[in-house]
Amino acid sequence: MTVHHLNQLLLACSLVLLSAVAAVRISSRSGLPSLLVYLGIGVVIGQDGLGHVQFSNAELTQIIGYAALVVILAEGGLGTKWKEIRPVLPAASVLALVGVAVSVGVTATGAHYLVGLDWRQSLIIGAVVSSTDAAAVFSVLRRIPLPARVTGTLEAESGFNDAPVVILVVAFSTAGPVTHWYVLVGEIALELAIGAAIGLAVGWLGSWGLKHVALPASGLYPIAVMAISVTAYATGALAHGSGFLAVYLASMMLGNAKLPHWPATRGFAEGLGWIAQIGMFVLLGLLVTPHELGDDVLPALVIGLVLTMVARPLSVVVSLLPFRVPWQEQTLMSWAGLRGAVPIILATIPMVNGVQGSRRIFNIVFVLVVAYTLLQGPTLPWLARLLRLGKGPEAADLGIEAAPLERLRGHLLSVAIPEGSRMHGVEINELRLPAGAAVTLVVREGESFVPLPTTALRRGDELLVVATDPVREAAERRLRAVGRGGKLAGWLGTNGNGGGR
Repeated sequence: MTVHHLNQLLLACSLVLLSAVAAVRISSRSGLPSLLVYLGIGVVIGQDGLGHVQFSNAELTQIIGYAALVVILAEGGLGTKWKEIRPVLPAASVLALVGVAVSVGVTATGAHYLVGLDWRQSLIIGAVVSSTDAAAVFSVLRRIPLPARVTGTLEAESGFNDAPVVILVVAFSTAGPVTHWYVLVGEIALELAIGAAIGLAVGWLGSWGLKHVALPASGLYPIAVMAISVTAYATGALAHGSGFLAVYLASMMLGNAKLPHWPATRGFAEGLGWIAQIGMFVLLGLLVTPHELGDDVLPALVIGLVLTMVARPLSVVVSLLPFRVPWQEQTLMSWAGLRGAVPIILATIPMVNGVQGSRRIFNIVFVLVVAYTLLQGPTLPWLARLLRLGKGPEAADLGIEAAPLERLRGHLLSVAIPEGSRMHGVEINELRLPAGAAVTLVVREGESFVPLPTTALRRGDELLVVATDPVREAAERRLRAVGRGGKLAGWLGTNGNGGGR
């Protein structure tokens, strides 16, 4: 490759990224997962589009898709709040295991008897589309004000169910007879146990290390966090466990560990997550051949109807039966089983393994995902309002960034007061910070000053708070409590986690 060709490639990549970034605005306004916009970009520049780019390497697509999925799961885990997911962890785990089994069985039966596919192809499609997509779920649900139980269950399910589905798709795509179900159950249980153990261990060790070792530059913290998350995936996969579960659990532990420079780390992870989504979706759009899709549209719609209206609701009802979840929440969870790039990536596994009819499987999955994402994504807010599951507006949380002062055994907290914070109007002495913590500087409208005890804080202010090591967490909890409940936080039962005392 010459320098001229490299320059052309860089220009093309930058134009694709700029188009995709602009498409984020469209998807956020329309309520559609960004999947559709990025897939469209790939199709437009593909062999049947304006770019006429020839690309048919399913193996490369699968490798890049796996790498992108690791980054997306890491970003999702870093943004998952433990206090929301802890109460729903049993329900989400059952939904990710039992729900997948029910969904695979029902969808495969429909594909076999209604579309006429053989049992191997039917089982592959049933397994492929039974995985809810983490990227689609995270991008859509975090814009909709739903109860914490619903959001936590769906996010945890999307993080957990990739692992058993990958095992099933690989087993069904292997040459020879399909493995007995009880052998598959044992393999799934073993791989999940290994992945969970490694993910929790790597997450705990990583968070402990980042808390106790001050890195020489703040920009190294985001890189270290992502490196630890990827290490969890690689370690889990090399140990013949579920790398996807390992990276999600490790990232979730890191995301709830109150690490230094956390806002910067979170922003870095979100940026990497967007790049991973854009690259993965554009590549999948390139891989599809639109003129071959015509004969597979009707089978895809039929299988998607079985999945959406029968398999998914049945899997939700069966899985959540022991947990007495209200029918309104079950209805929303049934409709919010969003599919995205993950099923399309998994559909490349039979192509790489040379399964008969694998190209048709890929085309059916592609059409199914696009069609039902168009239907489900924009209608979720409407259904939530219809079921009266929307939440009212909450006080905006503070942005607190901590930088360790290792030699001084203290911490410097940078606190940003957002527009919706109830800290507006609170005086410095009304913060009632613990002994050992003090507000040393206020930045307001570009001007900085040392506050008096009677200085009233305003929206948009940035505070510098110095806290000794023993009281750092207590000071942060108190700041968040005042941000949520105002000067009477504590007496009104508002703590730093948003719940009652």
